[in-house]
Amino acid sequence: MTDGEDVVLRETRDGVTLLTLNRPERLNAWTLAMEERYFDLLAEAAHDPDVRVVVVTGAGRGFCAGLDADALAGVAGGTPLSGRPRRPQSFPLEIPKPVIAAINGACAGIGLVQALVADVRFAAAGAKLTTAFARRGLLAEHGLSWLLPRMIGHARATELVLSARVFLAEEAQTLGIVHRVTPPDELLDVTLEYARDLAEHCSPIAMAVSKYQLNAHWGVGLDEARRETFELVDRMHRLPDFDEGVRSFVEKRPPTFAPLASGPGLPPPLAD
Repeated sequence: MTDGEDVVLRETRDGVTLLTLNRPERLNAWTLAMEERYFDLLAEAAHDPDVRVVVVTGAGRGFCAGLDADALAGVAGGTPLSGRPRRPQSFPLEIPKPVIAAINGACAGIGLVQALVADVRFAAAGAKLTTAFARRGLLAEHGLSWLLPRMIGHARATELVLSARVFLAEEAQTLGIVHRVTPPDELLDVTLEYARDLAEHCSPIAMAVSKYQLNAHWGVGLDEARRETFELVDRMHRLPDFDEGVRSFVEKRPPTFAPLASGPGLPPPLAD
């Protein structure tokens, strides 16, 4: 069984880091080692100026089939997954760079949560998704009850959570969970092409601030969102990326934006 650093593989090229959940013999079922390695690599990508976009996928036939059966049995028997503090499953939302999920196969439970906390989701045709929790005697864990209704509406989320039924990538696209469905053998190429386009043409700091806005303003009123946005716009206008973005557009050439190395939240010099 894959363990240690091999449980999540990393490859960086053209400004894009590809992270591959790597327990194919178990459909990449989630373990504490996988969680810690994946989140560590996300944090490293956030601070690496050579990384502008992150893509996550699964090795073999699955994306992530949920919590590993042995770990699940242990939790059911009263053994916690970890005796030390864990980062929340929403940790990818704190990464100030786009995280794109390439859902290549089975995506269930905590695996679905990880897909939902990515910023963009592509899926292979026929990939199977499920909330899964109710069929394991569990409630909607890890923020699913907050994430899913905001993404697809309360009524649709209620049905998926209560039934915990399997639905395919094509239905997920109709519901608004998945942005694009591709033939299985084209999924990774299409996802990486999209990621490289972001890395080449979009300002890293603009993407970081936009990601912050989309998450921070999700639950606030319009007036509060507008107030903070006005403050951020004033600061953004003073940054070199704004001038470069305008100049490259006027001069009809690819932009040359500065790299970004930043931790969670607003990146400097935007943060107070």
